[in-house]
Amino acid sequence: MTKGRKTTFDKQVEIIQYCIAHDHDYSETAVKYTVSYQQARSYTLKYEVGGLDALQDNCGKRKPEDKLTEVERLRA
Repeated sequence: MTKGRKTTFDKQVEIIQYCIAHDHDYSETAVKYTVSYQQARSYTLKYEVGGLDALQDNCGKRKPEDKLTEVERLRA
């Protein structure tokens, strides 16, 4: 397992496709793509629950102005 490495969106999709094609074998997927078992499982479960949109990392991004509540607008 490598630490501190950011997996690209395209690589996440590739990992998910491989994992699903191999009957959700997270261990095999983790070894093949040098990610942790937990990460392979997390990507796959997020995809199965929310599709590709669930894989997008929104950390550090602001909500669009029209999605803010009145309190959030005042704080901004």
